[in-house]
Amino acid sequence: MEISSSPLTAPPAALSHLSPAESGDPSVRALAALAALGQPTRLAVFRLLVRQEPEGMAAGAIAAAVGGPHNTLSTHLAILARAGLVRATRDGRSIVYRADLAGMQQLVTFLVADCCGGRPEICGPIGNLLAGAGCGCPPDAEADGRADAKSGCG
Repeated sequence: MEISSSPLTAPPAALSHLSPAESGDPSVRALAALAALGQPTRLAVFRLLVRQEPEGMAAGAIAAAVGGPHNTLSTHLAILARAGLVRATRDGRSIVYRADLAGMQQLVTFLVADCCGGRPEICGPIGNLLAGAGCGCPPDAEADGRADAKSGCG
């Protein structure tokens, strides 16, 4: 079955050459992230990696911590990475996985963009989370250049 597309009807995201995290459509990115986190092992892995920021963890340590086999963990990590929630860096012979806090902040921002009639400053704790208070990141770290790739802030 061939899928054709016109400027008005693009192919579904699953058939696109771009991962959902690379999509220009915030709805596609949000759906991919929510679907990825909607599976118990992936949710546990993501939460574990958030706790391990900024150091991250090797795949073997993640597997031991969540009690899952290495081969299925690889699939879970790939799904989280495609959804923009996890990133991997090579450290010698190991691959270190880290939570992509910017990707998670984009998801939360998308979900609450219209909170309180589009006035997030009156949304209390949600507004603080969007400002970075939930992870210890200064709200203006990226704007003034204090954010770095290792910290995940900004």
